[in-house]
Amino acid sequence: MKKKLIIILGIVVSIILVLGVKFYMDEEKLNKEMMNVVYSDEAKEVFEKRLTNLDPKAFTEKGLIHSYKIEEGSIEHNPMGGIEVGLIINNDSELYVSYTLSKNNGELSGGASVVSEKLSKLLGRWEEY
Repeated sequence: MKKKLIIILGIVVSIILVLGVKFYMDEEKLNKEMMNVVYSDEAKEVFEKRLTNLDPKAFTEKGLIHSYKIEEGSIEHNPMGGIEVGLIINNDSELYVSYTLSKNNGELSGGASVVSEKLSKLLGRWEEY
């Protein structure tokens, strides 16, 4: 009786370990795929287009937005679909924009966005000049 219990317990523990490793590997694969998308040239075009929509003079001397970098810790899968990603503007962590990237009809696009309060205020004042 004890032998059967030990064998069953061993099988259950083995199954749990195998499933744990599988879920971990699936998560790692998803993270790698998301990183590839976010750092792709196609995503760069989307980011720059969206930032230019916020600041028509972005990436020029007269613009407020001169540069951006991807905040690596912000990259995550959106449960509604797509990838959440944050961009830090001009190396100032208080100036940021978050986007939801998704593929529609095979084309990458930037969906919903969140603009930091400080950036929003600066962009509002910047348009006056």
